Amino acid sequence: MLNKVPEVTVFFWLIKIMCTTVGETAADYLNDTLGFGLTNTTYVAGALLAVLLLAQFRARRYVPALYWSVVVVISVFGTLITDNMTDRYGVALTTSTPIFAALLAVVFATWFAVERTLSIHAITTVRREAFYWLAILCTFALGTAAGDLVAEQYQLGYATSIGLFGGVIAAIAVLRLGFRANAVLTFWLAYVMTRPLGASIGDELSQHGHRYGGLGLGTTGTSALFVAGIVVLVGFLTVTRRDQTSPQLTA
Repeated sequence: MLNKVPEVTVFFWLIKIMCTTVGETAADYLNDTLGFGLTNTTYVAGALLAVLLLAQFRARRYVPALYWSVVVVISVFGTLITDNMTDRYGVALTTSTPIFAALLAVVFATWFAVERTLSIHAITTVRREAFYWLAILCTFALGTAAGDLVAEQYQLGYATSIGLFGGVIAAIAVLRLGFRANAVLTFWLAYVMTRPLGASIGDELSQHGHRYGGLGLGTTGTSALFVAGIVVLVGFLTVTRRDQTSPQLTA
């Protein structure tokens, strides 16, 4: 197989943040606006994720539309995992956040023990791809819990959370670009941080309240806006192939 994931470019990070925003607002849209409820929304998102992952695993190369569809839905499902633990089972965010962090650490440790690398530049086997998507799911669940913990439980608000997580990502970028910090480590640190950043952006745009802030655009409009942005960028990448790994680099 050719590499099954895109190269890390500015387009990658733009689409990733938009996917995380949609993951937050779409989950709220299905759960609250359409009245599906938390349980039914989880079932729908889980079934759709299973279908998309099956198609992704069957593909022999990176297909932008398919790959990013999986990221959007796994973002929704990761959000719902945290929401179920918090709203349904009463697990405190101060508990779920370290639990998801520990699970992610276990996934990374197992992945490295088996493959001797955590690099995303050669996701060319089913086993590596399985580790990859499992890690992605854990990052979304962790990012959702961490974002809600900071914005809501610690009552910093959505706008402050955007500045906080954006600042952390900027610091990671400085470490990588300015001080040549380990590429794999900085990638995964930034990947985790984009989840609470995107969730805070989604909440800031869609929600409205005196306690946490927000512009009150609603989950429908916010979701539609970011889905449209994802579609445009993914269409651009499909045509230009700017984020596809060459067969020589994969080899």
